[in-house]
Amino acid sequence: MTTARYYHTASVLTNGKVLVAGGQNSVSAFLASAELYDPSTGRWSVTGNMNFARRLHTASVLINGKVLVTGGIGSGSIFLRSAELYDPSTGLWTNTRNMSSNRQLHTASVLEDGKVLVTGGYNGGSLSSAELYDPSMGTWSTAGYMTNARFYHTASVLTNGRVLVTGGQGNSYLSSAELYNPSTGTWSVTTSMTTPRKYHTASLLTNGKLLVTGGQNSVNSFLSSSELYDSLAGMWIVTGNMNNARLLHTASVLTNGKVLVTGGEGTSSSLSSTELYNPSTGVWSVTANMTNFRKNHTASVLTNGKVLVIGGRDMSSNYLATAELYQP
Repeated sequence: MTTARYYHTASVLTNGKVLVAGGQNSVSAFLASAELYDPSTGRWSVTGNMNFARRLHTASVLINGKVLVTGGIGSGSIFLRSAELYDPSTGLWTNTRNMSSNRQLHTASVLEDGKVLVTGGYNGGSLSSAELYDPSMGTWSTAGYMTNARFYHTASVLTNGRVLVTGGQGNSYLSSAELYNPSTGTWSVTTSMTTPRKYHTASLLTNGKLLVTGGQNSVNSFLSSSELYDSLAGMWIVTGNMNNARLLHTASVLTNGKVLVTGGEGTSSSLSSTELYNPSTGVWSVTANMTNFRKNHTASVLTNGKVLVIGGRDMSSNYLATAELYQP
C-alpha cells in the first residue's frame, strides 16, 4: 500500500476493487487516507481522503454500491459519531447524518432490506445501544438495546435474516449471544457460547451455521477452540480446535466453503501461520504461512476467489504496508 496501517477497514466493492480506509500508522498518527487495490493489475492507487481521520471504525458496502463508514477514534483520541459515504464512481467521500452515539469497536451489518444495523461499542464505557441507518433517507433511527453492553464482539447476518451478536467485553469477558429480529425491531437472548471470548471471529458457513474461532477469555488465556451456532436449533456445538491459539486474527469463507484463518497474536508473538477449517469434517488443517507475521490486519475474499491480506502489525509491532495473496 502507499502507507502502512492497522485498525483499518477493507471492503470489496461491486466493481471488484478493494477499498482500504483509515487506520493508524504510528502511536499518534490516525489516518484519513484511502486507497484502492485492483486485482486485475495487482496495483494500488490513492483515492479520496475521508473527511475524518479514524481507526477502529466500520465500513459497509451498501446495496447501491457506496460504502458507509461509521464511528471509530479520531485525532486527539476522540470517540466519533460521524458517518460518511464513499462513492466508487467519483472516488469522493461525503458526510451523512451522525449516529446518535459516539462509538468505536462496534459492529455494522447490512440487513436484507439494505439498512445497516450498528451495535454496541465503547466510548468510555461499553454500550448496549443499537441503531439503524437507512441509505434511502440518509437517516439514523434507534434499534433498541441489547441485553448486554459489549465491545470487541461480532455481529453476523444469518440465513433467516436475523443478526446474531456474540461475545465481546462488557464488565467482563462475555459468552452471551443475542439475536436482533429486523421484522420486529426487537432483541432476544439465545443460548450462550461454551466459553467467553473477545477478539474472536465469526463466519457464516455455506451450510447456514456460524463458526466462531479463537479469541481470549481472560487476560492471559488465548483460545484455540471453535464452536458452531445452529440457528435452527438455537444451540452451540463444539467443533475441532485450531492448531494455534490466536486472537486478532481473520477468518474468510472461501468459494469452496472452507474457512481460512490467518495470523493474529499467539501465546508468545504475532503469527504468520494460517489454517483451514473443513465444515464437512469439523477438522482444521495447516496451510502455507504468510510472508509476514501480522495481527490487526484485514483479509478480503476477491471475486477471483483469492484472499487479499493487508497491513497490520508484525511481531515487533512494526506497522505494515505490505499485502499478500492466498490462492486456495
